[in-house]
Amino acid sequence: MIINGAMGYEPLVEKDMRAESRWSHMPSRRANRGDGMSDGKLNVTHQKLKTPYAAALAGLLFTVLFTSSYVLIRLSIPANPADAGAWLADRAGTVSLALGLLPFAGIAFLWFIGVVRDRLGPLEDQFFATVFFGSGLLFLAMAFVSAALAGGILATYALEQRRFIDSGMYTLTRAVLYRITNVYAVKMAGVFMISLATIWVRTRLMPRWLALLTYVLALGLLLSITSSLWVTLIFPGWVGVVSGYILVTNLRSPSSTL
Repeated sequence: MIINGAMGYEPLVEKDMRAESRWSHMPSRRANRGDGMSDGKLNVTHQKLKTPYAAALAGLLFTVLFTSSYVLIRLSIPANPADAGAWLADRAGTVSLALGLLPFAGIAFLWFIGVVRDRLGPLEDQFFATVFFGSGLLFLAMAFVSAALAGGILATYALEQRRFIDSGMYTLTRAVLYRITNVYAVKMAGVFMISLATIWVRTRLMPRWLALLTYVLALGLLLSITSSLWVTLIFPGWVGVVSGYILVTNLRSPSSTL
């Protein structure tokens, strides 16, 4: 329909044709949205591919930092909680260095938990995953509490040397520190390993030899009644083995999204 003449309107057909011509030069919003979604999908996939590498390296970093920290502490502080505190005058600097490494080891351990859960994906069993995640957090919390107690001993001794030793607070703090580190934290590490090994057996995401090795080492931690340094280092050593296996597996199959 064309309306013109005295009323002064231009033909509607010509107007519609010019509007169509003007809009045809503008980029399609749907096309742009499609390209953005494609780019976003590529970015998400690329990020997912990089996550296991970084997290597996974090597990190895936990092994190095935690082992270094614990060895420095055990070489400086006597295993007997009833000692007289002679190490406070000679080994305070070494212990402070070891305590400074522990928070970074804890951060790396959280990344290790993340890569294990990322590897499980939708196969994660809620029951065993809850035990695995909870025991890991409890272990980390106890490690931080032990470090805080040791740091408190150093700070208090620097302020009140003789009064702190004679008051009995040193003996009490050392006894609590000993129990948390060598009993409760070690047992939580054993529960962490057993729950994870059970998940591996059910999902077959890890080789059977690694799951069986995990069971054996975990039982050693749960049944141990000694404060031997080598028993305590079983857990960080195991984390290093698992992280190394995950890292090597991803390097051999770069197209995998595990």
